[in-house]
Amino acid sequence: MTEIRERTVLFADLRGSTALFETLGNAEATSVVTHTVSLIGQAVDTCNGRLIKTLGDGLMAVFNTPRDGVKSAIRMHELLERVVARGKQHGASPGLRALRMQVALARGEVVEMGGDCFGDAVNVAARLLDHAGDNETLITAEVLAGLTSTLKSRFRSLDRIAVRGRAEPVHVHLLDQPNQGDMAATQFGEVVPGVEPDGIRLVWMDLDRVFDIDSMPIVLGRSVQATYCITDGRVSRSHARIDWHGGSFSVTDLSYNGTYVRFGSADEIVALKRGGCTLHGSGVIGLGSPPVDAASPTVRFEVLHFADTEPLALGQSRSRR
Repeated sequence: MTEIRERTVLFADLRGSTALFETLGNAEATSVVTHTVSLIGQAVDTCNGRLIKTLGDGLMAVFNTPRDGVKSAIRMHELLERVVARGKQHGASPGLRALRMQVALARGEVVEMGGDCFGDAVNVAARLLDHAGDNETLITAEVLAGLTSTLKSRFRSLDRIAVRGRAEPVHVHLLDQPNQGDMAATQFGEVVPGVEPDGIRLVWMDLDRVFDIDSMPIVLGRSVQATYCITDGRVSRSHARIDWHGGSFSVTDLSYNGTYVRFGSADEIVALKRGGCTLHGSGVIGLGSPPVDAASPTVRFEVLHFADTEPLALGQSRSRR
């Protein structure tokens, strides 16, 4: 029987499962991944949802209300966090300890047929996963509209993002995790307190642009729909995202090949695999490979204070967006 109903669609995807197969072997890794997906799937049932299918290292579910869908996503992250924490306590393999998850939700009319679901909301939710970093939950404006004020307050807008296969951009919101900003700052070096920056300058070859905080987020990628388009085959369609939050800029890796950040003239390079870090001062962002090879696709950045009279030179003339 075919039915058309308004539904909230959720996709969840484990990241880091490939490393499990390398360290544990096929049989044990398959058991761990299957068990983990089954565990996070319990959050669907407890939040009044319906599991449509498992997808290897992920799942798809539908909910009658946005509230149930978002609560399920939050519960999934909590369950995975417990698995990883127990693994760390019992000396589990690095692959298990590195497991992460991305969740995306969209809402709209869904065609339910033969136990499966089809429609624009399904496509949008599935493709939003490409824009989610480690342990992030992204939702559309339609999902946000159906939440209580308390739940709404836990999300911040990423504005409109171009989604593959869709002509119109999608207004996306990100679930803020507790102390997320503090974690990024302490993990990748302390950020010197001071006056909040006003903008950020990005330079790749002859593409020299300055973005203010109202222009956020900036998606760096090969797609012509990306905010900052880098036409290099080694760069993913949506490779990385620069956000403004908590008084600072941050970059989040969205790719499979990784994003690499080097600050100033430091030798140390921060490797981001679906994770993020705070941007401060100036430096370079390597897309797909570390910024050590002059031929690799790298974007130079400078965090700006527009009141400054002598910003750091990056070798190109400044142009405003």
